[in-house]
Amino acid sequence: MTEPTASRPAPVPPSRPIRYVALGDSMTEGVGDPDPARPNGVRGWADLVAEQLTAAHPDTRYANLAVRGRLLRGIVEGQLDACLALEPTLVSLYAGGNDMLRPRADVDALMEVYEQAVARLRASGAEVVLFTAFDPGRDAPTSWTRPRQALYNEHVREIADRHGCRVLDYWRMRTLQDWRYWAVDRLHMSAAGHTYVAARMLELLGVAHALELPPTEQLPVTASPGVLKEDLYWAREYLLPWIGRRLRGTSSGDTVAARHPGWTTLFPRDVVPAGPAPRGAAGLRGSGEPVDWPEAGHA
Repeated sequence: MTEPTASRPAPVPPSRPIRYVALGDSMTEGVGDPDPARPNGVRGWADLVAEQLTAAHPDTRYANLAVRGRLLRGIVEGQLDACLALEPTLVSLYAGGNDMLRPRADVDALMEVYEQAVARLRASGAEVVLFTAFDPGRDAPTSWTRPRQALYNEHVREIADRHGCRVLDYWRMRTLQDWRYWAVDRLHMSAAGHTYVAARMLELLGVAHALELPPTEQLPVTASPGVLKEDLYWAREYLLPWIGRRLRGTSSGDTVAARHPGWTTLFPRDVVPAGPAPRGAAGLRGSGEPVDWPEAGHA
């Protein structure tokens, strides 16, 4: 399925020096894209963006305050002040995905909180990139959320218009409706999905990048809804534990800290396309070891 296209103005690269802060939940933390050498054992699209920003602009600094399981209000209350204290020039925000999975989510009320956060970010002088919600399609376990996700998206677009934000339109990334871009838990993107989103983000920012993906047909099949054996495995390993956490009032992020709470620089490594590694390529995907800056703000 091809992506919807429309004429739009050429992207303008962010102002320099770039001080980029990523806010959000598991999607921005990087869950689904494992890398044991990195904090919390994951990489994710935001790390990839930071690496490519550094390749284009070596003075780039990066912080990632996202934590899995966070609801929208938790993101605003737990991450916004810390973000503003860093005085970023560029902020990405994806918040609300976990709220959409709650039976009684009030989208209109949530987006009032969301807009207040966006207003504070823009008032700081930072450029802000907002995400629409992803369209799970008809076959995903979260397909029942589609109407509220669509309402969420309309709010995001209106808020972006009012406050002068860029929008990364996750909803229209039809390529991602192929299960090969999703992890075995069927809720988070795989390495291929994270790489795809990182490339789209960099293109939105007008930044040249070296990210590559093999053709979709060469990607491994990581999720197969409708196959009884796999459905039973998924229910036992992922669905039932998720329900258990809801009943206990706990979160997968209760014992998890932000991966990069202060300024760091992720240097780009040789990029190995997401998906099956070429023969003899073991270990080529670098750990992206960070260099931590000691100061809390910017020089």
